[in-house]
Amino acid sequence: MKAPPDLEIVAQRVKEKRQTFLDYDFGPLKDDFLKTFFDLAQEYETLENFYRICVSVIKEFFDLESRLYLVCQENVLELVCDSLEGVRQEKPKAPPAILLSNQSYAAEQAWVVPIRGNQLLVDRLPFYAKDQVIGMLELFPGSRLSEKDRFFFEKFANRVGYNLHIKIIGWQNIQRIRFINSLVADIEHNVIIPNISLSLYLRHLRQKINILKELHCLCEFQNEACPELPAAQDKFRALVQEMESDYQTLEQHYKGVSLFLESLFRPSHFQKGHLVLRRRTCRVQSEIIQPQLKLFLPKLKERRIDIDDSMGVMPDEDLPLSVDKGLMAQVYANLFSNAVKYARRNQEGRKYVAYGRDVRKDYFGPGKDGIKFNMFTTGPHIAPADRGHIFEEGYRGSNIDGEVGTGRGLYFVRNVIETHGGEVGYEPTSGGNNFYFILPLVVSPERPLAAEMVMP
Repeated sequence: MKAPPDLEIVAQRVKEKRQTFLDYDFGPLKDDFLKTFFDLAQEYETLENFYRICVSVIKEFFDLESRLYLVCQENVLELVCDSLEGVRQEKPKAPPAILLSNQSYAAEQAWVVPIRGNQLLVDRLPFYAKDQVIGMLELFPGSRLSEKDRFFFEKFANRVGYNLHIKIIGWQNIQRIRFINSLVADIEHNVIIPNISLSLYLRHLRQKINILKELHCLCEFQNEACPELPAAQDKFRALVQEMESDYQTLEQHYKGVSLFLESLFRPSHFQKGHLVLRRRTCRVQSEIIQPQLKLFLPKLKERRIDIDDSMGVMPDEDLPLSVDKGLMAQVYANLFSNAVKYARRNQEGRKYVAYGRDVRKDYFGPGKDGIKFNMFTTGPHIAPADRGHIFEEGYRGSNIDGEVGTGRGLYFVRNVIETHGGEVGYEPTSGGNNFYFILPLVVSPERPLAAEMVMP
């Protein structure tokens, strides 16, 4: 019976594929090998387990060792898994003998086969895949492979490539969704909620403008002999000064919110599915820390929290560092916000915030210095049970004392710092708590760090 028109093309391909496999005549062992591979590829969802399946089925059915290499960037291969040690978390670069190629070849004692991706989806990969090749499969000892075996593993590598390609894109889509959800929460936490304070400043400004109008009328219709005129003039001048101060505060808030909006709503964040840095060399003290501190000074004063800026840095020092200014400004906004909420008096009865930095020689390896930025607040130490979780998303410790919060502040700090290639931490110190982060000491723009790239 002839297939319906809408099925005819596919039905013809089914017939062709059936005949192709008959011509291949792989035999029972290889047929069972492929069925096992496909069943397990569907059973396990993560990329790492898929890597393990690829090398494990080869070992089980053919007693061959194998290594799986994937492209991490143009023409660069990384070892992701092998049958000897399993998944390689450090992802070492491929040895010189293993080259990216669209043809199979012998390399030392091994046979190396290209892994090709899906042609229709190749432009969605996070790297450039020349000739659709997304990796290489190394089998050894190669001397045990017949010509028929080599042909079979070429076909197997194609199946690996298609499955792997789909899993990489699926992983990317999940990451993008998670990132968008996280970004929306960050917008609310870092932009929308703080922006509410602008309405308060605007209301105060409107009240003062109304008073100014009343004084203007009084001064206009009273003569110089009026005993109320000098006092009215003094009040008039005071109000003008206050309005100028309010204007400057509003301008600072406007610049801060604009900077935050720019750094959070970049199209590249949404395109890549993660924070994308826009590095430039800036003075950390004057361009990042001081503007944020100035915005938080009224709240700090309201809670009678003093400022100490000599924690590991002299006041006249200003460090140049290549960072994303907008994102780093939000890091300090979150740290100062936490300081306002959680600073408490120490045993001496003082309540203050201290910040600073110190250089860590060779922290990220020989010749790769780090710089540690500290934010200290007085008060009881964070409970030991909370310390390992304070940088996790949505986590709020047992020391919140009824303070309003979302549990996103330190998580956001961690996300930004790790995207810069740094790390975050907490340490209980004498009289209080020190929250810190350590960044690579980079003073000029450079190529993206590993943390800035999407990798499977």
